[in-house]
Amino acid sequence: MHASLTRTDVEAFLYAEARLQDEHRYDEWEALWEDDAVYWVPAGGDDLDPTLHVSYIYDNRRRISSRIRQLKTGTRHAQAPKSRLRRLISNIEIEPNDDGLVHVRANFLLIESRFGTSYTWAGAVRYRLRECAGALRLVEKKVLLVNNADEITTLAFLI
Repeated sequence: MHASLTRTDVEAFLYAEARLQDEHRYDEWEALWEDDAVYWVPAGGDDLDPTLHVSYIYDNRRRISSRIRQLKTGTRHAQAPKSRLRRLISNIEIEPNDDGLVHVRANFLLIESRFGTSYTWAGAVRYRLRECAGALRLVEKKVLLVNNADEITTLAFLI
């Protein structure tokens, strides 16, 4: 980890990122991403090649922006009205590396409420973060759903 960063800095970033998603604060969430970013939610396994296998989400920075523009219209059928979301982030581990990025593993539990029905989403998240001018930014977010081999309902919200 970078000498100027502390574990508390990393945890605060992860908690803030989760809160922005839960509160549908799309512009602020989008501002956390680097230009070379990848947002990946694999389907059918955890370490499949996304160029050869289907993913629930495999977005570059441009696609992240496009997805957010769609959500902000308020007319995206799958999120009109918006899901009520709350997630817990736990088991945060910062992994040593030598590529200049901050590698983080964490677990999450997400409750989605929509039209009187609650859904539980759970899994692990792998983050690659870059420190830029004293702030952390997302280079990669890989969400490993525990049920990613099963048929799932829509992922129209940001997981």
